[in-house]
Amino acid sequence: MTEEMIMPGDKIADKPLNLPYVFIEDEKTYSAVLGFKKEDKIIPLKGPYEPKFDDYVIGVISDVKFSGYDIEMNTPYTAFLPDRSVREKLDYGEIVFARVMNVNEVGEIDLGQVKVLKKGKIIEVPSIKIPRIIGRNNSMITLIRDATECSIFVGKNGFIWISEKGNVALAIAAIRKIVREAHTSGLTDKMQEYLKVSN
Repeated sequence: MTEEMIMPGDKIADKPLNLPYVFIEDEKTYSAVLGFKKEDKIIPLKGPYEPKFDDYVIGVISDVKFSGYDIEMNTPYTAFLPDRSVREKLDYGEIVFARVMNVNEVGEIDLGQVKVLKKGKIIEVPSIKIPRIIGRNNSMITLIRDATECSIFVGKNGFIWISEKGNVALAIAAIRKIVREAHTSGLTDKMQEYLKVSN
């Protein structure tokens, strides 16, 4: 499986392709980002989180209103959690794991299906690295959870919550290593060895 580094403006195909991170000009497809082309996918090296329906995200309550809560979630868009979506009253600064229920045309986000996360901390990573941190069929994040005995929730928006219990320092170090090496091959094997040696 070959990877080809691409720059913004590099031609991807001589025909229009419906892919993320590209643009079409004169019936040809060009990369809109710095990243890698792998088979028929574009993998950007960096970029902002683009909220989508059904994403699970992590956020912090930034304002308490009459009908719900404003949620800060590492995006320029506003996220809102309706009061009816939670069983308990929440307070400023509490951390939630929630599902994106709707995104309108100006990027306003409605959240639902909430779990309140207590006694832990958030670390921030580039959102485009999240698929690598989760791994195929959750393989990578399960590897880290099992090795560190931490409870870990991963938000597609680039926030990761880690419980106070377990080897938190190793969990954070492992996630940072994945972020640094996300573009390399054989990463699961490398992480297995890293966690085995470091634990």
